[in-house]
Amino acid sequence: MNGTYTGVVDRFEDDSAVLLLEREGDVVGQATLPRDSLPEAANHADAVLTVTVEDNAVERLEYRPDETNHRRENAQDRFDRLSERPPDDDN
Repeated sequence: MNGTYTGVVDRFEDDSAVLLLEREGDVVGQATLPRDSLPEAANHADAVLTVTVEDNAVERLEYRPDETNHRRENAQDRFDRLSERPPDDDN
């Protein structure tokens, strides 16, 4: 699983962070790291990072604040569009 991935902080379990690893928009794996190994600014759910894996171990993490904000805005836009749907006439 060596290579460079987009990593998204999915959740925290005790002192560990679980990152979903993506390639070309598809989740291809996950990595569990000590939470304190994350860059300080990326220590929150949905943070986006560039993750470099060598010898099947995470060797480098780089926080991507612009991509994190972009994904957050897209998710909010989708939520806003869904909340504007007209009510069902079945009621």
